[in-house]
Amino acid sequence: MSTDNARLVEVTQKDLPLHCPLPGAPLWSRHPRVFLDVAREREVLCPYCGTKYVYKGAPVRGH
Repeated sequence: MSTDNARLVEVTQKDLPLHCPLPGAPLWSRHPRVFLDVAREREVLCPYCGTKYVYKGAPVRGH
């Protein structure tokens, strides 16, 4: 899948835990829900749709 047309979504701590698709996504764009560890990696791609999530929040400490 080409990521040239992929969406870029900025995420903050209030968006955690992050999953794709996001709530409110149109039905035509839905795929199985996958949780993404964007707080640790700072950037992550959804394996289904290629949306790139970039974490803009404060560092998150372990549980």
